[in-house]
Amino acid sequence: MKISFKYISYFFLLILGISMTLTSCTDDLNVTPKDDDEFLSETFFEDPSSYKQVLAKLYAGLYVGGNDGDGQADIAGLSGDFSSYLRLLFVTQEFTTDEAIIAWADGTLPTLNTQTWSPNNEFLYGTYSRASYHISLANEFLRQTTEEKLNSRGVDANLKAQIATFRAEARFLRAFSYVNLMDLFGNVPITTEADPVGFFYPVQKSRAEVFAFVESELKDLDNSLPNARTNEYGRIDKVAAKFLLAQIYLNAKVYTGTERNNDAATMCTEVINSGYTFANIPYRNLFSADNDKNGAQNEFIFPIISDGNAIRATGGGMSFILHASIGGSMDAAAQGMDGGWQGIRARKEFIGSFGAPTGSFDFYQTKNKNLVTNTGILVNKDGQAFDSSDRNETQSGYNANNTYVFNFVTGKITLNGVEVPAPTGFNNAPVSLGKQQVWGDKRLYSYTPGQALDITNIGTFTDGYAITKFTNIKSNGTAAQRTDIPDTDFPMFRVTDAYLMYAEAAVRGAASANIGTAVGYINQIRTRANAPTITAGDLTLDFILAERGRELYWECHRRTDLIRFGKFTGGDKIWQWKGGVQNGISTASTRDLMPIPAKTIQANPTLKQNPGY
Repeated sequence: MKISFKYISYFFLLILGISMTLTSCTDDLNVTPKDDDEFLSETFFEDPSSYKQVLAKLYAGLYVGGNDGDGQADIAGLSGDFSSYLRLLFVTQEFTTDEAIIAWADGTLPTLNTQTWSPNNEFLYGTYSRASYHISLANEFLRQTTEEKLNSRGVDANLKAQIATFRAEARFLRAFSYVNLMDLFGNVPITTEADPVGFFYPVQKSRAEVFAFVESELKDLDNSLPNARTNEYGRIDKVAAKFLLAQIYLNAKVYTGTERNNDAATMCTEVINSGYTFANIPYRNLFSADNDKNGAQNEFIFPIISDGNAIRATGGGMSFILHASIGGSMDAAAQGMDGGWQGIRARKEFIGSFGAPTGSFDFYQTKNKNLVTNTGILVNKDGQAFDSSDRNETQSGYNANNTYVFNFVTGKITLNGVEVPAPTGFNNAPVSLGKQQVWGDKRLYSYTPGQALDITNIGTFTDGYAITKFTNIKSNGTAAQRTDIPDTDFPMFRVTDAYLMYAEAAVRGAASANIGTAVGYINQIRTRANAPTITAGDLTLDFILAERGRELYWECHRRTDLIRFGKFTGGDKIWQWKGGVQNGISTASTRDLMPIPAKTIQANPTLKQNPGY
């Protein structure tokens, strides 16, 4: 596979304060520098800024699928937008579960909706290749930054100290990719900077061996990663390594056959006490366009950053998640976006986990303006307060200078606490789009007008409630920088998940965890969500699985969670279109592992396919 990096423009280059022009060549799994003036060659590293450039590429690859945005794809056979790391994680972690479904019939994508995939699935090949590519890039960076190499280039002591941190970050990102490969595909090769450069067949290792390698790496990184919150926002520190350790310990029974719940609880405690804090802000603000500065950043341990002005055109990352979740009668501008791609909706069973709606309100449209809710304020599609420009000038009670607050529970509109008439008189005839359902739990952000709860036809966007959890509108209701590429950061790791992992480890019997402490953590989460608090008697494994879904939905955890709880395949948990049938059927337990992609086995015939494929 030949890859070219050229004129990469990305927000991390702004964060790191550099610009870059890169080219390179790789084989299937290992970065192989050319002998001339190219990326990762000796000549390339004569420039002291080159070390930050490679680190930037490692971070950038989490969002975009190529260079110059998606323009030059990293993965052969898949375009840059389809091979974005975050997009592929979303595809594999969400569409395969009860949380999400996508309408598109692109290639083999529909088989992920129905758990009917095969080794020829190009999205699984893209996921395997993306993680392997990141590992290869990290390996070559580590080869090029040894003490011997740096001394031979005359690198000064100050830059050496920075490079030591860069190396630790590269090792973490490599470990992150190995965790994804281990989680999805099981037995995979391990390659490091100690392996030869060039063509060879990496040896496939057992899942337990990969687990042991990752555990060793993450524990060792505690000596070299920056202390908590001392690195730049969006870059890795010690706490991210502890968090990833907690994740693999909680899943250790799946990966190795041996429970490590006590270790999981210990790591969660260290994460919780690290200096990152639970963000006591409206849940909506965690996923808004200014979540890097509205208080949410205090909770984010490992965000994948999005920036509308710094990222070149891309269909990956948050651009994919937001665009694809808009369709039907939805107003894209209300989400701060330039349009919808009519793709992703929630499945019926996920909506049901929040219970019955607690109320509803009329959803109107007039003169191309949708009256929607944003942070509790009735606004039009332009993000402005509902005022006289949206109705007859003579209608009493409405003034352009006033803000009319909408109460989600009562369905009443108030001005300074006094109820005012509902919108009925407009300059042009209003069109009712239907009732918007609302739930007492403030974490369910769904769009229901014109959407059916049941998914009768997967390919019809209006079958299934739409989700508006992520928004490209700031928490104060103002617009983001652009409408084509959002500013909204994706929270890969956050403190709330550490609370939930701790509680789960406690229920599973971890000696280092306390049930009372776990209940306290859960109640902090539920209080922010406007959900009733619980007692120790409520804290069961079934409750925790449901609560993880309610809190962390669409954050790329669901497949892993369902497998850990024994509910991804089989018949213990059924959802619409599981197994390819509308009402859902049991699927084979062999699908708890994805197949090793056929193209990957063709490239390395020493690999053995997973059972059942």
